[in-house]
This record gives sequence, structure tokens and C-alpha cells, in this order.
Amino acid sequence: MSARGAEAAPGAGSVPVPVPGPAPPPPLFGGCWSCRLLSGAGLLMAAIWVYQGPRSLMKKGIPPSMGAIAQITFAAGEGR
Repeated sequence: MSARGAEAAPGAGSVPVPVPGPAPPPPLFGGCWSCRLLSGAGLLMAAIWVYQGPRSLMKKGIPPSMGAIAQITFAAGEGR
């Protein structure tokens, strides 16, 4: 003897159960911050070392060659 529309719809009031999906893959190399800082600092130091070769020649007054310009360009890209 219930009124029309007074009945609960199926599933009303029930809590939805989340369906577990595939687990995301772990980050490459574990996401270690000290490793990132060490490798980043190493790349910057390598860029400075590559840049210093042609720069020291230019300080002596020797005009840069195409190889020196290429080396400076490479160092700028490596340090980026």
C-alpha cells in the first residue's frame, strides 16, 4: 500500500564501490631528487667546461674559428 513514486529506486542510498584500475607505473629511476640535482649540476659543469675552451682563446685576442663557434653553441645547448 505504498503511494506511487514513494518506493526507492534500485541502488538509491547505496554507496558506489570504486573499481580498481591498473596501477600507474613507478617513475623512472624512482624520482630521486638528490639524483636529479647531482646530474643537473653535472650537466651544467660540463657545459661550463666545454664553453671555457674557446672562450679562453678569444680572451687572448684570437678570432674564433667555425669549430670554436660550434663548441660554444653546443655548450649553450648543453647548459640549457
